[in-house]
Amino acid sequence: MKLGVAAGATAATIVGASVPVTGMLEGYPVLTGQAMRYALGAAVLLLVARRLPMPSWRDVPPLLGVVVTGMLGFNAVLIAAQQYAEPGFVAAVMGGAPIALALLSRQRTASAVVGAVVVAAGIVLLSGGGSWHGPGLALALVTMAGEVCFTLFAVGVVRRLGVLGVATWTCILATVIGAVLGTFVGGWRMPDTRQAFALGLLAVVVTALAFGLWYFAVNRLGSDRAGVLIGLMPVSGLATSVLLGAQSLSLVSVIGVSTVALGCVIGLRRSQTPRSDEQGDTSPESRTPVTSTIGVVNG
Repeated sequence: MKLGVAAGATAATIVGASVPVTGMLEGYPVLTGQAMRYALGAAVLLLVARRLPMPSWRDVPPLLGVVVTGMLGFNAVLIAAQQYAEPGFVAAVMGGAPIALALLSRQRTASAVVGAVVVAAGIVLLSGGGSWHGPGLALALVTMAGEVCFTLFAVGVVRRLGVLGVATWTCILATVIGAVLGTFVGGWRMPDTRQAFALGLLAVVVTALAFGLWYFAVNRLGSDRAGVLIGLMPVSGLATSVLLGAQSLSLVSVIGVSTVALGCVIGLRRSQTPRSDEQGDTSPESRTPVTSTIGVVNG
C-alpha cells in the first residue's frame, strides 16, 4: 500500500506542478499540440517497456474512453471552461472528482468517501472559489467528469494490460486521434523554443512518468482511495506558485493544505476487511504483470 500511495502522491504532485508549464502553450493549436506531446510520450514508454501487450477487443472501448474523455477531451474542455469561468472556480468544481471516484467505486468504503469530502473542501479553500458566466459551470462539470473518467475507464484494463500497457496504448491512440482531428481543427504549426520545451517536458514527465505512476496507484489502492490523492494537485500548484513568486502564502491557503492532508489520511485508511483490489496485489489473477509495473519506468 505504501508504494501505491507514494506513486499516486508523486503523480498528483507532478501534474499540479506542471500547470505553469501548460500555460507556456497558450495560443498553440490544442489538438495538434497534444498529438505531438502524446507521440513523444508513447516513444518514451515504448523505449522503457520490455514488452507491449496487445489489447483485446474488450480493451478497446475503455482505452478509447480514457483518450476521448480523460486526455484529449479533458484538455480541450479545460481550456474552454477557463474562458467562461475563473481558474479558481474550475478548480473548485474539479474538487468534486475525489467524491465521484469514491462513490462510483465498486469497493467503496466509508473512510474513502469521508476523506474525499474533506479533500474536496480543502480544494475549495485552496482555489478560492471564483465566479463563472454563461456555460462556465457546465464546462467545469464536464472537465471534472473527464478527470473522473481518466481513472475509472482504466481500472479494469490496467489489470489486464498492465500499467505500461495502458499508458502506452492510450498515448498511441491519443496521438492518432489528435493528429487527425487537429488537421481539421487548429491545424499544424511549428512550435517555438518555449513551446517545444513545454511539449517535451509534458511528454516525458507528466505523460510518460506521471501516467504510469497514477495507474500503478489506482491498481494498488483502488479508484476510491487513489482519488483522494487528487487533492495534492492544487497543493503542488500552490507550492510551485509560491516558489516562483507568483502567489503569496496566506492563512487560508495553509488551512486548505491542512484540510487536504487530513482528507488524504482519512481516505487512505485501510478497511477492516480486505478488498478485492487489495487482494489483487498478491493474487496471480489480478496482479499487474511484473514486466509492466511502474518499477520498470523509474524504480
